[in-house]
Amino acid sequence: MTQPIISIQNVSKHFGGTRALHEVSFEVMPGELHAICGENGAGKSTLMKILSGVITSYDGQLAVDGQVVRFQGTRDAESEGISIIHQELNLVEQLSVAANIFLGRELRTGLLLRDDRAMESEAAHLLQSLDCDIPPNRLAGSLRVGDQQLIEIAKALSINSRILVMDEPTSALTEAEVARLYRVIAKLRSDGTTILYISHKMDEVFHLSDRITVLRDGQFIATLNTQETNAAEITKLMVGRDIESLDLGARPQRGDLVLAVKNLSLEWPGHARGYRLKDISLELYRGEVLGIAGLMGAGRTELLECLFGASALEPTGEILLDGELIKPRHPAEALKAGLALVTEDRKRLGIFNTMDVGRNISIVALRDAVVGPMLNQGQEQDLSESMVEKLRIKTAGLTPPIGALSGGNQQKCIVGRWLLTSPKVLLLDDPTRGVDVGAKAELYRVIRGLCSEGLGVIVTSSELPELLTLSDRIMVLSEGRKTAEFSIAEATQEKILEAATMSWPFQ
Repeated sequence: MTQPIISIQNVSKHFGGTRALHEVSFEVMPGELHAICGENGAGKSTLMKILSGVITSYDGQLAVDGQVVRFQGTRDAESEGISIIHQELNLVEQLSVAANIFLGRELRTGLLLRDDRAMESEAAHLLQSLDCDIPPNRLAGSLRVGDQQLIEIAKALSINSRILVMDEPTSALTEAEVARLYRVIAKLRSDGTTILYISHKMDEVFHLSDRITVLRDGQFIATLNTQETNAAEITKLMVGRDIESLDLGARPQRGDLVLAVKNLSLEWPGHARGYRLKDISLELYRGEVLGIAGLMGAGRTELLECLFGASALEPTGEILLDGELIKPRHPAEALKAGLALVTEDRKRLGIFNTMDVGRNISIVALRDAVVGPMLNQGQEQDLSESMVEKLRIKTAGLTPPIGALSGGNQQKCIVGRWLLTSPKVLLLDDPTRGVDVGAKAELYRVIRGLCSEGLGVIVTSSELPELLTLSDRIMVLSEGRKTAEFSIAEATQEKILEAATMSWPFQ
Protein backbone atom coordinates (compact mmCIF):
# COMPACT_ATOMS: atom_id res chain seq x y z
CA MET A 1 0.00 0.00 0.00
CA THR A 2 1.05 3.60 -0.57
CA GLN A 3 2.55 5.21 2.52
CA PRO A 4 0.41 8.01 4.02
CA ILE A 5 1.79 11.47 3.37
CA ILE A 6 0.39 12.58 6.75
CA SER A 7 -0.16 10.45 9.83
CA ILE A 8 -1.85 12.01 12.87
CA GLN A 9 -1.46 9.89 15.98
CA ASN A 10 -3.23 10.47 19.32
CA VAL A 11 -3.05 14.27 19.06
CA SER A 12 -4.56 16.19 22.00
CA LYS A 13 -4.71 19.90 22.80
CA HIS A 14 -6.18 21.98 25.64
CA PHE A 15 -6.64 25.75 25.91
CA GLY A 16 -6.83 26.31 29.66
CA GLY A 17 -9.85 24.36 30.78
CA THR A 18 -11.21 23.93 27.25
CA ARG A 19 -10.48 20.63 25.51
CA ALA A 20 -9.99 21.29 21.81
CA LEU A 21 -8.67 17.84 20.77
CA HIS A 22 -8.52 14.45 22.47
CA GLU A 23 -6.37 11.63 21.04
CA VAL A 24 -7.25 12.26 17.39
CA SER A 25 -5.76 9.76 14.92
CA PHE A 26 -6.19 9.37 11.14
CA GLU A 27 -4.15 9.32 7.93
CA VAL A 28 -4.08 11.29 4.68
CA MET A 29 -2.90 9.70 1.44
CA PRO A 30 -0.74 11.42 -1.21
CA GLY A 31 -2.62 13.41 -3.83
CA GLU A 32 -6.07 13.11 -2.26
CA LEU A 33 -8.47 15.86 -1.27
CA HIS A 34 -9.34 14.93 2.29
CA ALA A 35 -12.28 16.84 3.80
CA ILE A 36 -12.43 17.54 7.55
CA CYS A 37 -15.99 18.01 8.82
CA GLY A 38 -17.45 18.86 12.21
CA GLU A 39 -19.46 21.47 14.06
CA ASN A 40 -17.86 24.66 15.33
CA GLY A 41 -15.74 23.70 18.31
CA ALA A 42 -15.13 20.19 16.99
CA GLY A 43 -11.37 20.89 16.75
CA LYS A 44 -10.94 21.11 12.98
CA SER A 45 -9.09 24.42 12.85
CA THR A 46 -6.99 23.57 15.92
CA LEU A 47 -5.81 20.34 14.30
CA MET A 48 -4.93 22.11 11.05
CA LYS A 49 -3.01 24.80 12.95
CA ILE A 50 -0.96 22.05 14.60
CA LEU A 51 -0.27 20.48 11.21
CA SER A 52 0.84 23.81 9.72
CA GLY A 53 3.06 24.84 12.65
CA VAL A 54 0.82 27.63 13.97
CA ILE A 55 0.27 25.72 17.23
CA THR A 56 3.46 24.11 18.53
CA SER A 57 2.46 22.83 21.97
CA TYR A 58 0.35 19.64 21.95
CA ASP A 59 0.38 15.96 22.90
CA GLY A 60 0.68 13.14 20.39
CA GLN A 61 2.63 12.73 17.14
CA LEU A 62 2.63 13.95 13.55
CA ALA A 63 4.43 12.13 10.77
CA VAL A 64 5.06 13.39 7.24
CA ASP A 65 6.19 10.83 4.66
CA GLY A 66 6.61 8.36 7.51
CA GLN A 67 8.99 10.61 9.48
CA VAL A 68 7.90 11.97 12.85
CA VAL A 69 8.00 15.80 12.84
CA ARG A 70 7.62 18.45 15.53
CA PHE A 71 7.18 21.87 13.97
CA GLN A 72 8.38 24.87 15.97
CA GLY A 73 6.66 27.35 13.68
CA THR A 74 5.13 27.85 10.26
CA ARG A 75 8.57 28.05 8.63
CA ASP A 76 9.26 24.46 9.73
CA ALA A 77 5.98 23.34 8.21
CA GLU A 78 6.65 25.26 4.99
CA SER A 79 10.05 23.58 4.72
CA GLU A 80 8.14 20.27 4.60
CA GLY A 81 5.88 21.71 1.89
CA ILE A 82 2.87 22.42 4.12
CA SER A 83 0.97 25.71 4.04
CA ILE A 84 -2.43 26.83 5.30
CA ILE A 85 -5.14 29.21 4.13
CA HIS A 86 -6.78 30.36 7.34
CA GLN A 87 -10.50 30.92 7.76
CA GLU A 88 -9.64 34.17 9.55
CA LEU A 89 -7.62 36.36 7.21
CA ASN A 90 -4.02 37.16 8.21
CA LEU A 91 -3.11 40.00 5.87
CA VAL A 92 -1.25 43.17 6.82
CA GLU A 93 -3.74 45.75 5.63
CA GLN A 94 -1.18 48.57 5.32
CA LEU A 95 0.95 46.60 2.84
CA SER A 96 0.35 45.96 -0.83
CA VAL A 97 -1.02 42.74 -2.25
CA ALA A 98 2.45 41.74 -3.51
CA ALA A 99 4.11 42.58 -0.18
CA ASN A 100 1.58 40.38 1.63
CA ILE A 101 2.15 37.45 -0.69
CA PHE A 102 5.93 37.56 -0.12
CA LEU A 103 5.88 38.74 3.52
CA GLY A 104 8.93 37.29 5.25
CA ARG A 105 10.21 35.86 1.95
CA GLU A 106 10.86 39.11 0.08
CA LEU A 107 12.63 38.87 -3.27
CA ARG A 108 15.99 40.68 -3.38
CA THR A 109 18.18 42.26 -6.02
CA GLY A 110 21.85 41.40 -6.48
CA LEU A 111 22.63 44.15 -3.94
CA LEU A 112 20.27 42.49 -1.44
CA LEU A 113 17.76 45.30 -1.76
CA ARG A 114 14.07 44.44 -1.76
CA ASP A 115 12.94 43.95 -5.35
CA ASP A 116 9.41 45.36 -5.41
CA ARG A 117 9.18 45.13 -9.18
CA ALA A 118 10.00 41.41 -9.18
CA MET A 119 7.53 40.74 -6.36
CA GLU A 120 4.77 42.61 -8.16
CA SER A 121 5.51 40.73 -11.38
CA GLU A 122 5.45 37.35 -9.64
CA ALA A 123 2.35 38.32 -7.66
CA ALA A 124 0.59 39.31 -10.88
CA HIS A 125 1.47 35.90 -12.33
CA LEU A 126 0.07 34.10 -9.27
CA LEU A 127 -3.11 36.16 -9.33
CA GLN A 128 -3.49 35.51 -13.04
CA SER A 129 -3.38 31.77 -12.32
CA LEU A 130 -6.39 32.40 -10.06
CA ASP A 131 -8.21 34.31 -12.82
CA CYS A 132 -7.90 37.33 -10.53
CA ASP A 133 -7.32 40.87 -11.83
CA ILE A 134 -6.47 42.59 -8.52
CA PRO A 135 -3.54 45.01 -9.07
CA PRO A 136 -0.54 43.69 -7.07
CA ASN A 137 0.29 47.22 -5.86
CA ARG A 138 -3.14 47.75 -4.24
CA LEU A 139 -3.22 47.99 -0.45
CA ALA A 140 -4.65 44.79 1.03
CA GLY A 141 -6.78 46.78 3.46
CA SER A 142 -8.63 48.46 0.59
CA LEU A 143 -10.01 45.14 -0.66
CA ARG A 144 -13.29 43.49 0.33
CA VAL A 145 -13.26 40.20 2.21
CA GLY A 146 -13.71 38.07 -0.92
CA ASP A 147 -10.69 39.61 -2.66
CA GLN A 148 -8.59 39.35 0.51
CA GLN A 149 -9.37 35.63 0.63
CA LEU A 150 -7.98 35.27 -2.89
CA ILE A 151 -4.77 36.98 -1.76
CA GLU A 152 -4.42 34.39 1.01
CA ILE A 153 -4.77 31.65 -1.59
CA ALA A 154 -2.13 33.24 -3.82
CA LYS A 155 0.18 33.56 -0.82
CA ALA A 156 -0.12 29.84 -0.12
CA LEU A 157 0.43 28.95 -3.77
CA SER A 158 3.61 31.06 -3.86
CA ILE A 159 5.29 28.59 -1.50
CA ASN A 160 4.80 25.73 -4.00
CA SER A 161 3.26 23.62 -1.28
CA ARG A 162 2.77 19.89 -1.81
CA ILE A 163 0.33 19.78 1.12
CA LEU A 164 -2.22 22.58 1.24
CA VAL A 165 -4.63 23.12 4.14
CA MET A 166 -7.76 25.09 3.22
CA ASP A 167 -9.84 26.25 6.19
CA GLU A 168 -13.26 27.39 4.90
CA PRO A 169 -11.69 28.94 1.76
CA THR A 170 -15.02 29.77 0.08
CA SER A 171 -16.76 31.34 3.09
CA ALA A 172 -16.51 34.87 1.65
CA LEU A 173 -16.47 34.10 -2.08
CA THR A 174 -19.14 34.66 -4.71
CA GLU A 175 -20.39 31.78 -6.84
CA ALA A 176 -18.09 32.87 -9.68
CA GLU A 177 -15.10 33.00 -7.32
CA VAL A 178 -15.99 29.57 -5.93
CA ALA A 179 -16.06 28.15 -9.46
CA ARG A 180 -12.66 29.75 -10.06
CA LEU A 181 -11.31 28.17 -6.88
CA TYR A 182 -12.59 24.78 -7.98
CA ARG A 183 -10.59 25.16 -11.20
CA VAL A 184 -7.48 26.04 -9.19
CA ILE A 185 -8.00 23.03 -6.94
CA ALA A 186 -8.34 20.76 -9.97
CA LYS A 187 -5.06 22.10 -11.35
CA LEU A 188 -3.30 21.64 -8.02
CA ARG A 189 -4.50 18.06 -7.78
CA SER A 190 -3.37 17.32 -11.33
CA ASP A 191 0.08 18.52 -10.20
CA GLY A 192 -0.01 16.04 -7.29
CA THR A 193 -0.83 18.43 -4.42
CA THR A 194 -2.48 16.89 -1.36
CA ILE A 195 -5.29 19.05 0.01
CA LEU A 196 -6.94 19.02 3.43
CA TYR A 197 -10.22 20.87 3.09
CA ILE A 198 -12.37 22.18 5.94
CA SER A 199 -15.89 23.23 5.01
CA HIS A 200 -19.37 23.34 6.48
CA LYS A 201 -20.87 23.23 3.00
CA MET A 202 -21.86 19.66 2.19
CA ASP A 203 -22.18 20.33 -1.55
CA GLU A 204 -18.53 21.45 -1.62
CA VAL A 205 -17.38 18.48 0.41
CA PHE A 206 -19.11 15.95 -1.82
CA HIS A 207 -18.13 17.73 -5.04
CA LEU A 208 -14.42 17.93 -4.21
CA SER A 209 -13.33 15.27 -1.74
CA ASP A 210 -12.09 11.69 -1.99
CA ARG A 211 -12.52 10.94 1.71
CA ILE A 212 -14.16 12.66 4.67
CA THR A 213 -12.99 12.64 8.29
CA VAL A 214 -15.53 13.68 10.93
CA LEU A 215 -14.57 15.23 14.27
CA ARG A 216 -16.99 15.85 17.14
CA ASP A 217 -16.22 17.57 20.45
CA GLY A 218 -12.48 17.31 19.75
CA GLN A 219 -12.53 13.58 19.03
CA PHE A 220 -12.14 11.48 15.89
CA ILE A 221 -15.45 9.89 14.87
CA ALA A 222 -14.91 8.30 11.45
CA THR A 223 -13.20 8.47 8.04
CA LEU A 224 -15.42 7.53 5.11
CA ASN A 225 -15.01 7.29 1.35
CA THR A 226 -17.04 10.13 -0.14
CA GLN A 227 -18.67 7.92 -2.76
CA GLU A 228 -19.87 5.51 -0.06
CA THR A 229 -21.69 8.03 2.15
CA ASN A 230 -24.11 10.97 1.92
CA ALA A 231 -24.72 14.35 3.49
CA ALA A 232 -27.31 13.04 5.96
CA GLU A 233 -24.88 10.44 7.35
CA ILE A 234 -22.03 12.95 7.65
CA THR A 235 -24.29 15.47 9.39
CA LYS A 236 -25.48 12.80 11.83
CA LEU A 237 -21.87 11.89 12.62
CA MET A 238 -21.01 15.58 13.12
CA VAL A 239 -23.75 16.29 15.65
CA GLY A 240 -24.29 12.84 17.12
CA ARG A 241 -27.96 12.76 16.12
CA ASP A 242 -30.23 13.02 13.12
CA ILE A 243 -30.78 16.58 11.92
CA GLU A 244 -34.49 17.16 11.56
CA SER A 245 -35.79 19.41 8.85
CA LEU A 246 -35.50 22.94 10.18
CA ASP A 247 -38.86 24.14 11.50
CA LEU A 248 -38.81 27.62 12.97
CA GLY A 249 -42.51 27.57 13.69
CA ALA A 250 -45.07 30.16 12.69
CA ARG A 251 -43.74 33.49 11.53
CA PRO A 252 -44.39 36.33 14.01
CA GLN A 253 -47.18 38.73 13.17
CA ARG A 254 -45.87 41.87 11.51
CA GLY A 255 -46.11 44.98 13.65
CA ASP A 256 -45.81 48.69 13.00
CA LEU A 257 -43.28 50.29 10.67
CA VAL A 258 -40.00 50.69 12.55
CA LEU A 259 -37.51 51.72 9.82
CA ALA A 260 -37.97 53.55 6.54
CA VAL A 261 -35.15 54.35 4.12
CA LYS A 262 -35.80 56.73 1.24
CA ASN A 263 -33.52 57.26 -1.77
CA LEU A 264 -30.32 56.36 0.07
CA SER A 265 -27.23 56.92 -2.09
CA LEU A 266 -23.49 56.61 -1.45
CA GLU A 267 -20.85 58.07 -3.76
CA TRP A 268 -17.84 56.13 -5.07
CA PRO A 269 -15.23 58.75 -6.00
CA GLY A 270 -12.82 57.70 -8.73
CA HIS A 271 -14.93 54.78 -9.93
CA ALA A 272 -16.48 54.78 -13.37
CA ARG A 273 -19.90 53.98 -11.92
CA GLY A 274 -19.64 56.87 -9.47
CA TYR A 275 -21.71 55.30 -6.70
CA ARG A 276 -21.77 52.32 -4.38
CA LEU A 277 -25.49 52.76 -3.65
CA LYS A 278 -28.07 54.62 -5.71
CA ASP A 279 -31.61 55.56 -4.64
CA ILE A 280 -32.20 52.65 -2.25
CA SER A 281 -35.59 52.68 -0.52
CA LEU A 282 -36.91 50.08 1.89
CA GLU A 283 -39.31 49.55 4.77
CA LEU A 284 -38.90 47.32 7.82
CA TYR A 285 -41.66 46.39 10.24
CA ARG A 286 -41.47 45.14 13.81
CA GLY A 287 -41.43 41.38 14.01
CA GLU A 288 -40.15 40.74 10.49
CA VAL A 289 -36.89 39.79 8.80
CA LEU A 290 -35.97 41.66 5.64
CA GLY A 291 -33.37 39.71 3.66
CA ILE A 292 -30.88 41.50 1.41
CA ALA A 293 -29.63 39.41 -1.51
CA GLY A 294 -26.98 40.26 -4.09
CA LEU A 295 -23.65 39.13 -5.45
CA MET A 296 -20.33 40.30 -4.01
CA GLY A 297 -20.00 44.02 -4.67
CA ALA A 298 -23.75 44.59 -5.02
CA GLY A 299 -23.78 46.95 -2.04
CA ARG A 300 -25.18 44.75 0.74
CA THR A 301 -22.48 45.60 3.28
CA GLU A 302 -22.38 49.26 2.24
CA LEU A 303 -26.12 49.56 2.85
CA LEU A 304 -25.85 48.28 6.42
CA GLU A 305 -22.78 50.46 7.06
CA CYS A 306 -24.72 53.55 5.96
CA LEU A 307 -27.60 52.70 8.29
CA PHE A 308 -25.17 52.19 11.18
CA GLY A 309 -23.17 55.35 10.58
CA ALA A 310 -20.08 53.37 9.63
CA SER A 311 -19.55 54.43 6.02
CA ALA A 312 -16.43 56.45 5.22
CA LEU A 313 -18.46 58.97 3.20
CA GLU A 314 -21.74 60.50 4.29
CA PRO A 315 -24.69 59.06 2.37
CA THR A 316 -27.57 61.09 1.02
CA GLY A 317 -31.25 60.31 1.44
CA GLU A 318 -33.44 59.80 4.50
CA ILE A 319 -33.39 57.27 7.35
CA LEU A 320 -36.43 57.30 9.63
CA LEU A 321 -36.54 55.23 12.81
CA ASP A 322 -39.95 55.10 14.46
CA GLY A 323 -40.93 57.98 12.20
CA GLU A 324 -38.09 60.25 13.33
CA LEU A 325 -35.37 61.35 10.92
CA ILE A 326 -31.90 60.19 12.00
CA LYS A 327 -28.51 60.90 10.41
CA PRO A 328 -25.99 58.66 12.20
CA ARG A 329 -22.44 59.61 11.28
CA HIS A 330 -20.88 57.34 13.89
CA PRO A 331 -21.87 53.90 15.22
CA ALA A 332 -22.34 55.44 18.69
CA GLU A 333 -25.09 57.66 17.28
CA ALA A 334 -26.75 54.71 15.55
CA LEU A 335 -26.52 52.65 18.74
CA LYS A 336 -28.13 55.43 20.76
CA ALA A 337 -30.97 55.65 18.23
CA GLY A 338 -31.67 51.91 18.54
CA LEU A 339 -29.66 50.24 15.75
CA ALA A 340 -27.11 47.43 16.13
CA LEU A 341 -24.80 45.85 13.53
CA VAL A 342 -23.11 42.45 13.43
CA THR A 343 -20.38 42.84 10.79
CA GLU A 344 -19.35 40.28 8.18
CA ASP A 345 -15.64 40.45 9.11
CA ARG A 346 -15.51 38.99 12.59
CA LYS A 347 -11.77 39.25 13.09
CA ARG A 348 -11.22 42.85 11.98
CA LEU A 349 -14.48 44.48 13.00
CA GLY A 350 -16.12 42.16 15.53
CA ILE A 351 -14.08 40.64 18.33
CA PHE A 352 -11.63 42.28 20.72
CA ASN A 353 -8.94 39.63 20.48
CA THR A 354 -7.03 40.66 23.63
CA MET A 355 -10.14 40.48 25.83
CA ASP A 356 -11.83 37.48 27.41
CA VAL A 357 -15.19 36.03 26.41
CA GLY A 358 -17.16 37.85 29.11
CA ARG A 359 -15.86 41.33 28.33
CA ASN A 360 -16.31 40.79 24.58
CA ILE A 361 -20.02 40.29 25.26
CA SER A 362 -20.58 42.93 27.93
CA ILE A 363 -18.47 45.77 26.54
CA VAL A 364 -21.33 47.71 24.94
CA ALA A 365 -23.55 47.40 28.03
CA LEU A 366 -21.11 48.27 30.82
CA ARG A 367 -23.25 51.23 31.87
CA ASP A 368 -25.90 48.74 32.95
CA ALA A 369 -23.39 47.28 35.41
CA VAL A 370 -22.22 50.55 36.98
CA VAL A 371 -23.07 51.26 40.61
CA GLY A 372 -22.15 54.83 41.46
CA PRO A 373 -18.66 55.46 40.04
CA MET A 374 -17.70 51.76 40.09
CA LEU A 375 -18.20 48.86 37.72
CA ASN A 376 -20.04 46.02 39.45
CA GLN A 377 -18.26 42.95 38.13
CA GLY A 378 -21.00 40.66 39.38
CA GLN A 379 -23.63 42.49 37.37
CA GLU A 380 -21.33 42.55 34.35
CA GLN A 381 -20.87 38.79 34.68
CA ASP A 382 -24.64 38.32 34.87
CA LEU A 383 -25.05 40.23 31.59
CA SER A 384 -22.51 38.05 29.80
CA GLU A 385 -23.80 34.80 31.29
CA SER A 386 -27.32 35.61 30.16
CA MET A 387 -26.14 35.72 26.54
CA VAL A 388 -23.95 32.60 26.91
CA GLU A 389 -27.03 30.73 28.07
CA LYS A 390 -29.45 32.26 25.56
CA LEU A 391 -27.22 31.62 22.55
CA ARG A 392 -25.73 28.33 23.84
CA ILE A 393 -22.19 29.58 23.46
CA LYS A 394 -19.67 26.76 23.95
CA THR A 395 -17.05 28.11 26.34
CA ALA A 396 -15.34 27.05 29.55
CA GLY A 397 -16.69 30.08 31.41
CA LEU A 398 -16.27 33.80 30.77
CA THR A 399 -12.52 34.06 31.41
CA PRO A 400 -10.95 32.24 28.42
CA PRO A 401 -9.66 34.57 25.66
CA ILE A 402 -12.15 35.05 22.85
CA GLY A 403 -9.56 33.62 20.44
CA ALA A 404 -9.80 30.24 22.16
CA LEU A 405 -13.37 29.85 20.91
CA SER A 406 -14.33 28.50 17.52
CA GLY A 407 -15.34 30.98 14.84
CA GLY A 408 -19.02 30.17 15.23
CA ASN A 409 -18.97 30.69 18.97
CA GLN A 410 -17.09 33.96 18.52
CA GLN A 411 -19.89 35.08 16.21
CA LYS A 412 -22.49 34.17 18.81
CA CYS A 413 -20.63 36.31 21.35
CA ILE A 414 -20.91 39.28 18.99
CA VAL A 415 -24.63 38.71 18.46
CA GLY A 416 -25.09 38.48 22.23
CA ARG A 417 -23.15 41.71 22.72
CA TRP A 418 -25.58 43.68 20.57
CA LEU A 419 -28.66 42.01 22.03
CA LEU A 420 -27.65 43.48 25.39
CA THR A 421 -28.33 46.95 23.94
CA SER A 422 -32.03 46.05 23.37
CA PRO A 423 -32.02 47.44 19.81
CA LYS A 424 -35.13 48.28 17.80
CA VAL A 425 -33.43 47.13 14.59
CA LEU A 426 -30.73 44.46 14.33
CA LEU A 427 -28.52 44.54 11.22
CA LEU A 428 -26.86 41.20 10.45
CA ASP A 429 -24.22 41.16 7.71
CA ASP A 430 -23.74 37.54 6.59
CA PRO A 431 -24.03 36.42 10.26
CA THR A 432 -23.52 32.68 9.72
CA ARG A 433 -20.41 32.87 7.54
CA GLY A 434 -18.18 30.02 8.70
CA VAL A 435 -20.84 28.66 11.08
CA ASP A 436 -21.81 24.98 11.04
CA VAL A 437 -25.28 23.58 10.42
CA GLY A 438 -26.12 23.07 14.10
CA ALA A 439 -25.03 26.57 15.14
CA LYS A 440 -26.89 28.07 12.17
CA ALA A 441 -30.13 26.48 13.33
CA GLU A 442 -29.61 27.94 16.81
CA LEU A 443 -29.00 31.42 15.37
CA TYR A 444 -32.07 31.12 13.16
CA ARG A 445 -34.22 30.31 16.19
CA VAL A 446 -32.71 33.18 18.15
CA ILE A 447 -33.47 35.59 15.29
CA ARG A 448 -37.04 34.30 15.02
CA GLY A 449 -37.43 34.63 18.78
CA LEU A 450 -36.23 38.24 18.69
CA CYS A 451 -38.77 39.00 15.98
CA SER A 452 -41.48 37.53 18.22
CA GLU A 453 -40.42 40.11 20.81
CA GLY A 454 -41.01 42.91 18.28
CA LEU A 455 -37.49 43.43 16.94
CA GLY A 456 -37.01 44.30 13.28
CA VAL A 457 -34.13 42.46 11.55
CA ILE A 458 -32.28 43.12 8.30
CA VAL A 459 -30.00 40.26 7.26
CA THR A 460 -27.65 39.83 4.32
CA SER A 461 -26.38 36.44 3.26
CA SER A 462 -24.39 34.85 0.47
CA GLU A 463 -26.54 31.71 0.84
CA LEU A 464 -29.95 31.96 -0.81
CA PRO A 465 -31.44 28.99 1.12
CA GLU A 466 -30.60 30.87 4.32
CA LEU A 467 -32.45 33.98 3.15
CA LEU A 468 -35.42 31.88 2.07
CA THR A 469 -35.49 30.20 5.49
CA LEU A 470 -35.17 33.36 7.58
CA SER A 471 -36.81 36.17 5.64
CA ASP A 472 -40.36 37.45 5.42
CA ARG A 473 -39.39 39.60 2.42
CA ILE A 474 -36.26 39.63 0.25
CA MET A 475 -34.83 42.73 -1.43
CA VAL A 476 -32.29 42.21 -4.21
CA LEU A 477 -29.39 44.53 -5.03
CA SER A 478 -27.28 44.61 -8.19
CA GLU A 479 -24.49 47.10 -8.86
CA GLY A 480 -25.62 49.27 -5.96
CA ARG A 481 -29.25 49.51 -7.04
CA LYS A 482 -32.44 47.79 -5.93
CA THR A 483 -33.62 45.47 -8.69
CA ALA A 484 -36.43 43.51 -7.04
CA GLU A 485 -38.33 42.77 -3.87
CA PHE A 486 -40.20 39.53 -3.18
CA SER A 487 -42.50 38.29 -0.47
CA ILE A 488 -41.35 34.96 0.89
CA ALA A 489 -44.34 33.31 -0.81
CA GLU A 490 -43.21 34.40 -4.27
CA ALA A 491 -39.41 34.27 -3.80
CA THR A 492 -37.38 31.52 -5.45
CA GLN A 493 -33.65 31.07 -5.93
CA GLU A 494 -34.11 31.47 -9.68
CA LYS A 495 -35.97 34.79 -9.35
CA ILE A 496 -33.44 36.14 -6.85
CA LEU A 497 -30.45 35.17 -8.99
CA GLU A 498 -32.03 36.70 -12.08
CA ALA A 499 -32.52 40.00 -10.24
CA ALA A 500 -29.03 39.83 -8.69
CA THR A 501 -27.33 39.52 -12.08
CA MET A 502 -29.09 42.45 -13.75
CA SER A 503 -26.86 45.20 -15.13
CA TRP A 504 -27.83 48.84 -15.33
CA PRO A 505 -29.98 50.00 -17.07
CA PHE A 506 -32.21 47.30 -15.62
CA GLN A 507 -34.65 45.65 -17.98
